[in-house]
Amino acid sequence: MPRPGKMADSRTRQQAGPLASSSSAGHDLPSAKRVSVLVGTRSVPLLPGRPLIDNSRSPWTGLVMEKHRLGAVAIPVHEHDTFCLHLQTSGPVEMDWHSSGRSGRVRSGAGNLIFLSPGTRDSMLWHGPSHRIVTSIQPTLLRQAAEQMELKGLYDFDNQWSFQDEQLQLLLTEMDREMAAGWPMGSLYGDLLGMSLSIALIRKYGHTSSALVPLKGGLSQPRLKHVLAYIEESLDRDIRLQELAELAGLSSFHFARSFRQSVGATPHQYIVQRRVQRAKELLLRPEWSIEQVASATGFAGASQFSRAFRQSAGVTPTEWRRKV
Repeated sequence: MPRPGKMADSRTRQQAGPLASSSSAGHDLPSAKRVSVLVGTRSVPLLPGRPLIDNSRSPWTGLVMEKHRLGAVAIPVHEHDTFCLHLQTSGPVEMDWHSSGRSGRVRSGAGNLIFLSPGTRDSMLWHGPSHRIVTSIQPTLLRQAAEQMELKGLYDFDNQWSFQDEQLQLLLTEMDREMAAGWPMGSLYGDLLGMSLSIALIRKYGHTSSALVPLKGGLSQPRLKHVLAYIEESLDRDIRLQELAELAGLSSFHFARSFRQSVGATPHQYIVQRRVQRAKELLLRPEWSIEQVASATGFAGASQFSRAFRQSAGVTPTEWRRKV
């Protein structure tokens, strides 16, 4: 399948970035988990100071997120080698931007977004304090999502310096919550969030000449049976979306949709349900501690186990054990 690239006529686009970009001089997989940009040939953090929260220990791949509290600050000229998505969580604040011979001033508040493509060269000046979540998305992540969606042809993205999008805001807020909590929901949930973010960006803001291929039915019974059996055997460990998709012989995008159509729940929701059910069986054994049950059912710790169990059963594991 041909990979998407930059559309031939980009003169009407504002420094648009292609998905097929090789991300400039091998920066596609940076080792440091900071939202970084290029200044000359050096890769440096986009925003000054230390983040309030970062995802240096996250299970996410192809995506870096930080949460910042900024004062009035100028960001000097730099170049993006990834997609960059800002969500402002406080305000209002005025910002001047300069990019590719163009400039503007925006007054933004909580919920406003900025979306910039690889190859964008710009500078910014915030005239007052703000809180913001900043996310760097590797071009490979969107390229893989586009390929899995079976999108063909050439497409790219416009830069946007101030806009509102409820879906993107909800996704970034949920990712921020997961980051702040220490990623208790595990890798598969992170995979689903990253895929959902990539798909939303492509569908809403990608310029493409092809339409999304419609989903045809759920998983076949043999494939579904194989996947469910694998899940049962793996409830005690962290499961990735890609390994389940490979078992079904599908892309992650089509697997997640087909699984939900067949089972009535996302892969993550189904796995949590099965882990809680397995936990109930183990809680009937008085010699097993809560911590041992949590570990045996794939939860990151007793607190995550207790939270998931309460959401499913309406009581904590200790209360459930006492009642039965």
